[in-house]
Amino acid sequence: MRSYLVKIYKQTRLKLAQALHWLNQTQKRIRASQRYLFLTDRLIQYGYLCRLHKRIGVYLLLWPTLWALWIAGDGKPDPLILFVFISGTVLMRSAGCAINDVADRQFDAYVTRTKDRPLVIGTVKPVEAIGVFVVLSLLAFALVILTNELTVKLAFAGLALTILYPFAKRFTYMPQMILGAAFAWAVPMVFAAQTGEIPLIAWLLYTATLLWTVAYDTMYAMVDREDDLKIGVKSTAILFGEADVVITMFLQGLTLLALLLAGKQLQFSIWYYAGLLAAAGLMIYQYRLIRRRQPADCFKAFLNNHLVGMAVFAGLLIHYLTVIFGAVEVS
Repeated sequence: MRSYLVKIYKQTRLKLAQALHWLNQTQKRIRASQRYLFLTDRLIQYGYLCRLHKRIGVYLLLWPTLWALWIAGDGKPDPLILFVFISGTVLMRSAGCAINDVADRQFDAYVTRTKDRPLVIGTVKPVEAIGVFVVLSLLAFALVILTNELTVKLAFAGLALTILYPFAKRFTYMPQMILGAAFAWAVPMVFAAQTGEIPLIAWLLYTATLLWTVAYDTMYAMVDREDDLKIGVKSTAILFGEADVVITMFLQGLTLLALLLAGKQLQFSIWYYAGLLAAAGLMIYQYRLIRRRQPADCFKAFLNNHLVGMAVFAGLLIHYLTVIFGAVEVS
Protein backbone atom coordinates (compact mmCIF):
# COMPACT_ATOMS: atom_id res chain seq x y z
CA MET A 1 0.00 0.00 0.00
CA ARG A 2 2.78 2.37 0.91
CA SER A 3 4.65 1.72 -2.37
CA TYR A 4 1.46 2.33 -4.28
CA LEU A 5 0.92 5.69 -2.57
CA VAL A 6 4.55 6.65 -3.22
CA LYS A 7 4.08 5.78 -6.88
CA ILE A 8 0.91 7.91 -7.08
CA TYR A 9 2.74 10.78 -5.33
CA LYS A 10 5.66 10.63 -7.76
CA GLN A 11 3.35 10.50 -10.79
CA THR A 12 1.31 13.41 -9.47
CA ARG A 13 4.46 15.38 -8.78
CA LEU A 14 5.74 14.67 -12.28
CA LYS A 15 2.48 15.76 -13.86
CA LEU A 16 2.43 18.94 -11.77
CA ALA A 17 6.01 19.70 -12.85
CA GLN A 18 5.07 19.09 -16.49
CA ALA A 19 2.00 21.31 -16.10
CA LEU A 20 4.08 24.08 -14.52
CA HIS A 21 6.67 23.77 -17.30
CA TRP A 22 3.92 23.98 -19.94
CA LEU A 23 2.41 26.98 -18.16
CA ASN A 24 5.81 28.67 -17.98
CA GLN A 25 6.47 28.03 -21.68
CA THR A 26 3.00 29.28 -22.57
CA GLN A 27 3.60 32.50 -20.62
CA LYS A 28 6.91 32.98 -22.46
CA ARG A 29 5.19 32.47 -25.80
CA ILE A 30 2.46 34.94 -24.84
CA ARG A 31 5.05 37.53 -23.79
CA ALA A 32 7.03 36.95 -26.99
CA SER A 33 3.82 37.25 -29.00
CA GLN A 34 2.92 40.46 -27.19
CA ARG A 35 6.37 41.89 -27.90
CA TYR A 36 6.06 40.86 -31.53
CA LEU A 37 2.62 42.44 -31.83
CA PHE A 38 3.88 45.60 -30.12
CA LEU A 39 6.90 45.89 -32.42
CA THR A 40 4.74 45.13 -35.45
CA ASP A 41 2.26 47.81 -34.43
CA ARG A 42 5.09 50.32 -33.88
CA LEU A 43 6.56 49.59 -37.31
CA ILE A 44 3.15 49.96 -38.94
CA GLN A 45 2.54 53.27 -37.18
CA TYR A 46 6.03 54.50 -38.09
CA GLY A 47 5.25 53.52 -41.69
CA TYR A 48 2.16 55.72 -41.57
CA LEU A 49 4.22 58.49 -39.97
CA CYS A 50 6.72 58.29 -42.84
CA ARG A 51 3.84 58.02 -45.33
CA LEU A 52 5.22 54.88 -46.90
CA HIS A 53 1.64 54.12 -47.95
CA LYS A 54 1.71 57.33 -50.02
CA ARG A 55 4.67 57.02 -52.35
CA ILE A 56 4.11 60.20 -54.38
CA GLY A 57 6.68 62.08 -52.28
CA VAL A 58 9.31 59.45 -53.03
CA TYR A 59 8.59 59.65 -56.76
CA LEU A 60 8.75 63.45 -56.87
CA LEU A 61 12.07 63.41 -55.05
CA LEU A 62 13.39 60.47 -57.05
CA TRP A 63 12.85 61.68 -60.63
CA PRO A 64 15.20 64.72 -60.50
CA THR A 65 17.71 62.52 -58.70
CA LEU A 66 17.57 60.05 -61.59
CA TRP A 67 17.88 62.90 -64.12
CA ALA A 68 21.07 63.98 -62.39
CA LEU A 69 22.40 60.43 -62.02
CA TRP A 70 22.08 59.70 -65.74
CA ILE A 71 23.48 63.06 -66.84
CA ALA A 72 26.37 63.04 -64.35
CA GLY A 73 27.14 59.43 -65.27
CA ASP A 74 26.81 60.11 -69.01
CA GLY A 75 24.12 57.45 -69.24
CA LYS A 76 26.04 54.93 -67.12
CA PRO A 77 25.82 55.95 -63.45
CA ASP A 78 28.08 54.17 -61.01
CA PRO A 79 26.09 51.27 -59.43
CA LEU A 80 27.18 52.23 -55.90
CA ILE A 81 26.18 55.87 -56.42
CA LEU A 82 22.87 54.71 -57.89
CA PHE A 83 22.21 52.55 -54.82
CA VAL A 84 23.22 55.29 -52.39
CA PHE A 85 20.94 57.91 -53.89
CA ILE A 86 17.89 55.75 -54.54
CA SER A 87 18.07 54.41 -50.99
CA GLY A 88 18.84 57.86 -49.64
CA THR A 89 15.82 59.29 -51.42
CA VAL A 90 13.48 56.88 -49.63
CA LEU A 91 15.19 57.41 -46.26
CA MET A 92 15.29 61.20 -46.39
CA ARG A 93 11.75 61.56 -47.69
CA SER A 94 10.61 59.39 -44.78
CA ALA A 95 12.72 61.38 -42.32
CA GLY A 96 11.30 64.61 -43.72
CA CYS A 97 7.75 63.37 -43.17
CA ALA A 98 8.56 62.50 -39.54
CA ILE A 99 10.06 65.89 -38.65
CA ASN A 100 7.33 67.68 -40.64
CA ASP A 101 4.62 66.01 -38.54
CA VAL A 102 6.42 66.95 -35.33
CA ALA A 103 6.49 70.59 -36.42
CA ASP A 104 2.87 70.57 -37.65
CA ARG A 105 1.25 68.52 -34.89
CA GLN A 106 -0.53 71.62 -33.53
CA PHE A 107 -1.99 72.46 -36.95
CA ASP A 108 -2.74 69.10 -38.55
CA ALA A 109 -5.82 68.44 -36.44
CA TYR A 110 -7.53 71.45 -38.05
CA VAL A 111 -6.76 70.49 -41.66
CA THR A 112 -9.11 68.03 -43.35
CA ARG A 113 -6.33 66.27 -45.26
CA THR A 114 -4.07 65.77 -42.22
CA LYS A 115 -6.42 65.28 -39.28
CA ASP A 116 -5.84 61.49 -39.22
CA ARG A 117 -2.03 61.53 -39.09
CA PRO A 118 -0.42 59.41 -36.33
CA LEU A 119 0.75 62.33 -34.18
CA VAL A 120 -2.70 63.91 -34.32
CA ILE A 121 -4.65 60.81 -33.29
CA GLY A 122 -2.00 59.79 -30.76
CA THR A 123 -0.78 56.48 -32.20
CA VAL A 124 2.76 57.91 -32.31
CA LYS A 125 4.28 60.22 -29.70
CA PRO A 126 6.41 63.27 -30.65
CA VAL A 127 9.50 61.76 -29.02
CA GLU A 128 9.04 58.62 -31.13
CA ALA A 129 8.73 60.70 -34.31
CA ILE A 130 11.93 62.58 -33.45
CA GLY A 131 13.63 59.22 -32.86
CA VAL A 132 12.46 57.97 -36.26
CA PHE A 133 13.82 61.13 -37.89
CA VAL A 134 17.21 60.74 -36.20
CA VAL A 135 17.54 57.03 -37.06
CA LEU A 136 16.57 57.52 -40.71
CA SER A 137 18.88 60.52 -41.06
CA LEU A 138 21.78 58.53 -39.60
CA LEU A 139 21.10 55.66 -42.01
CA ALA A 140 21.07 58.11 -44.93
CA PHE A 141 24.32 59.67 -43.69
CA ALA A 142 25.89 56.21 -43.44
CA LEU A 143 25.14 55.79 -47.14
CA VAL A 144 26.64 59.19 -48.01
CA ILE A 145 29.88 58.24 -46.28
CA LEU A 146 30.33 55.66 -49.03
CA THR A 147 30.83 58.50 -51.56
CA ASN A 148 33.37 61.32 -51.09
CA GLU A 149 34.18 64.30 -48.88
CA LEU A 150 32.42 66.90 -51.05
CA THR A 151 29.18 64.91 -51.04
CA VAL A 152 29.38 64.47 -47.26
CA LYS A 153 29.74 68.24 -46.81
CA LEU A 154 26.76 68.87 -49.08
CA ALA A 155 24.73 66.35 -47.07
CA PHE A 156 24.85 68.59 -44.00
CA ALA A 157 23.32 71.46 -45.98
CA GLY A 158 20.64 69.09 -47.26
CA LEU A 159 19.82 68.01 -43.70
CA ALA A 160 19.55 71.65 -42.60
CA LEU A 161 17.05 72.35 -45.39
CA THR A 162 15.06 69.24 -44.44
CA ILE A 163 14.77 70.47 -40.84
CA LEU A 164 14.08 74.09 -41.82
CA TYR A 165 11.21 73.44 -44.22
CA PRO A 166 8.53 72.28 -41.74
CA PHE A 167 8.96 75.47 -39.70
CA ALA A 168 9.14 77.82 -42.71
CA LYS A 169 5.36 78.14 -43.08
CA ARG A 170 5.34 80.01 -39.77
CA PHE A 171 7.48 82.92 -40.94
CA THR A 172 7.27 83.06 -44.75
CA TYR A 173 4.60 82.79 -47.41
CA MET A 174 7.08 80.88 -49.56
CA PRO A 175 7.83 77.64 -47.70
CA GLN A 176 7.54 75.96 -51.10
CA MET A 177 10.81 77.66 -52.06
CA ILE A 178 12.56 76.01 -49.13
CA LEU A 179 10.98 72.67 -50.00
CA GLY A 180 12.18 73.14 -53.57
CA ALA A 181 15.69 73.92 -52.36
CA ALA A 182 15.62 70.76 -50.21
CA PHE A 183 14.20 68.49 -52.93
CA ALA A 184 16.61 69.86 -55.54
CA TRP A 185 19.65 69.49 -53.29
CA ALA A 186 20.03 65.89 -54.40
CA VAL A 187 21.11 67.20 -57.83
CA PRO A 188 24.43 68.85 -56.82
CA MET A 189 25.03 65.97 -54.40
CA VAL A 190 24.71 63.47 -57.26
CA PHE A 191 27.20 65.36 -59.42
CA ALA A 192 29.59 65.67 -56.48
CA ALA A 193 29.37 61.92 -55.82
CA GLN A 194 29.59 60.87 -59.47
CA THR A 195 32.17 63.36 -60.80
CA GLY A 196 33.80 64.92 -57.72
CA GLU A 197 32.65 68.41 -58.74
CA ILE A 198 29.52 70.49 -59.35
CA PRO A 199 29.50 71.83 -62.94
CA LEU A 200 27.21 74.59 -64.22
CA ILE A 201 24.84 72.04 -65.76
CA ALA A 202 24.17 70.73 -62.24
CA TRP A 203 22.97 74.16 -61.12
CA LEU A 204 20.77 74.45 -64.21
CA LEU A 205 19.12 71.13 -63.28
CA TYR A 206 18.92 72.34 -59.69
CA THR A 207 17.06 75.44 -60.85
CA ALA A 208 14.66 73.37 -62.97
CA THR A 209 13.93 71.07 -60.03
CA LEU A 210 13.41 73.96 -57.62
CA LEU A 211 10.97 75.72 -59.99
CA TRP A 212 9.08 72.50 -60.65
CA THR A 213 8.81 71.74 -56.92
CA VAL A 214 7.43 75.20 -56.14
CA ALA A 215 4.87 74.75 -58.94
CA TYR A 216 3.54 71.35 -57.88
CA ASP A 217 3.67 72.13 -54.17
CA THR A 218 1.63 75.26 -54.82
CA MET A 219 -0.99 72.96 -56.36
CA TYR A 220 -0.76 70.90 -53.18
CA ALA A 221 -1.15 74.04 -51.05
CA MET A 222 -4.23 75.03 -53.06
CA VAL A 223 -5.91 71.91 -51.64
CA ASP A 224 -5.46 73.17 -48.05
CA ARG A 225 -5.79 76.92 -48.66
CA GLU A 226 -9.10 77.44 -46.83
CA ASP A 227 -7.93 75.46 -43.79
CA ASP A 228 -4.54 77.20 -43.81
CA LEU A 229 -6.18 80.63 -43.83
CA LYS A 230 -8.20 79.70 -40.75
CA ILE A 231 -5.23 78.47 -38.71
CA GLY A 232 -2.67 81.02 -39.91
CA VAL A 233 -0.36 78.75 -41.91
CA LYS A 234 1.43 80.47 -44.81
CA SER A 235 1.92 79.17 -48.36
CA THR A 236 2.48 80.32 -51.93
CA ALA A 237 -1.16 79.43 -52.68
CA ILE A 238 -2.16 82.15 -50.22
CA LEU A 239 0.56 84.55 -51.36
CA PHE A 240 -0.33 84.28 -55.06
CA GLY A 241 -4.06 84.71 -54.39
CA GLU A 242 -6.11 85.08 -57.57
CA ALA A 243 -2.91 84.84 -59.64
CA ASP A 244 -2.13 81.35 -58.32
CA VAL A 245 -3.00 79.47 -61.52
CA VAL A 246 -1.12 81.89 -63.78
CA ILE A 247 2.00 81.93 -61.61
CA THR A 248 1.99 78.16 -61.16
CA MET A 249 1.84 77.57 -64.90
CA PHE A 250 4.51 80.23 -65.45
CA LEU A 251 6.76 78.29 -63.06
CA GLN A 252 6.01 75.11 -65.02
CA GLY A 253 7.02 76.95 -68.20
CA LEU A 254 10.29 78.11 -66.61
CA THR A 255 10.96 74.51 -65.57
CA LEU A 256 10.63 73.37 -69.17
CA LEU A 257 12.81 76.26 -70.34
CA ALA A 258 15.58 75.29 -67.90
CA LEU A 259 15.37 71.67 -69.06
CA LEU A 260 15.46 72.80 -72.71
CA LEU A 261 18.60 74.85 -72.02
CA ALA A 262 20.16 71.82 -70.32
CA GLY A 263 19.38 69.66 -73.36
CA LYS A 264 20.83 72.24 -75.71
CA GLN A 265 24.02 72.58 -73.68
CA LEU A 266 24.46 68.81 -73.56
CA GLN A 267 23.49 68.39 -77.24
CA PHE A 268 20.80 65.84 -76.52
CA SER A 269 18.96 63.99 -79.27
CA ILE A 270 15.33 64.25 -80.32
CA TRP A 271 14.32 61.61 -77.74
CA TYR A 272 15.06 63.96 -74.85
CA TYR A 273 12.92 66.69 -76.40
CA ALA A 274 10.15 64.15 -76.98
CA GLY A 275 10.18 63.55 -73.23
CA LEU A 276 9.93 67.29 -72.60
CA LEU A 277 7.04 67.52 -75.07
CA ALA A 278 5.20 64.78 -73.17
CA ALA A 279 5.90 66.66 -69.92
CA ALA A 280 4.51 69.85 -71.47
CA GLY A 281 1.33 68.00 -72.46
CA LEU A 282 0.92 66.78 -68.89
CA MET A 283 1.40 70.32 -67.60
CA ILE A 284 -1.39 71.53 -69.89
CA TYR A 285 -3.61 68.81 -68.43
CA GLN A 286 -2.70 70.07 -64.96
CA TYR A 287 -3.77 73.58 -65.94
CA ARG A 288 -7.17 72.24 -66.94
CA LEU A 289 -7.42 70.64 -63.51
CA ILE A 290 -6.40 73.63 -61.36
CA ARG A 291 -8.01 76.48 -63.28
CA ARG A 292 -11.24 76.22 -61.24
CA ARG A 293 -9.33 75.76 -57.98
CA GLN A 294 -11.38 72.79 -56.79
CA PRO A 295 -9.38 71.03 -54.02
CA ALA A 296 -9.92 67.51 -55.42
CA ASP A 297 -8.78 68.57 -58.91
CA CYS A 298 -5.79 70.47 -57.51
CA PHE A 299 -4.76 67.30 -55.70
CA LYS A 300 -5.08 65.31 -58.94
CA ALA A 301 -2.86 67.87 -60.66
CA PHE A 302 -0.29 67.55 -57.88
CA LEU A 303 -0.23 63.76 -58.20
CA ASN A 304 0.08 64.03 -61.99
CA ASN A 305 3.53 65.58 -61.59
CA HIS A 306 4.85 62.08 -60.96
CA LEU A 307 4.23 61.44 -64.67
CA VAL A 308 5.97 64.71 -65.60
CA GLY A 309 9.15 63.57 -63.87
CA MET A 310 8.83 60.14 -65.45
CA ALA A 311 8.38 61.62 -68.93
CA VAL A 312 11.57 63.68 -68.62
CA PHE A 313 13.52 60.68 -67.36
CA ALA A 314 12.13 58.44 -70.12
CA GLY A 315 13.40 60.91 -72.73
CA LEU A 316 16.80 60.99 -71.03
CA LEU A 317 16.99 57.21 -70.75
CA ILE A 318 16.10 56.59 -74.40
CA HIS A 319 18.58 59.24 -75.52
CA TYR A 320 21.44 57.60 -73.62
CA LEU A 321 20.44 54.11 -74.73
CA THR A 322 20.54 55.19 -78.37
CA VAL A 323 23.94 56.80 -77.82
CA ILE A 324 25.37 53.75 -76.02
CA PHE A 325 24.00 51.14 -78.44
CA GLY A 326 24.90 53.36 -81.40
CA ALA A 327 28.48 53.49 -80.18
CA VAL A 328 28.53 49.70 -79.79
CA GLU A 329 27.30 49.18 -83.36
CA VAL A 330 29.89 51.59 -84.75
CA SER A 331 32.71 49.86 -82.88
